[in-house]
Amino acid sequence: MMQQTEIRNRAVIAVVDDDESIRTALEGLLRASGYQARTYDGAREFLDSDGPANAHCLISDIQMPGMCGVELYEALRARGLHIPVIFITAYPGENPRITSGMPGVIACLPKPFAAEQLLACVEAALRQVH
Repeated sequence: MMQQTEIRNRAVIAVVDDDESIRTALEGLLRASGYQARTYDGAREFLDSDGPANAHCLISDIQMPGMCGVELYEALRARGLHIPVIFITAYPGENPRITSGMPGVIACLPKPFAAEQLLACVEAALRQVH
């Protein structure tokens, strides 16, 4: 149990979503659950920051202006970064297309989703990293 708590306290979860209310809600949930959360309003902001080098897990919206979540995933892979990804989407029909054949994608959760469901996915992502 102690090891699990230590991992949570050190784990940095990046949240990329163009919707400020989603970013704020997820940041609050993650912090309340013991994680360090960093938020970004788009894929480009995340890529241009130190986020990719520091994140242990990425939660990303799929549909965003500019670069979409799938393009962000591909850009990270092209850089040799294999951060576990949890996609979130307002378009649940995308789920099977997104998760099949994309290594490191933990889940594609339709909005709205249960907090417990997202946190279980974060735990699964961190098990891949640690």
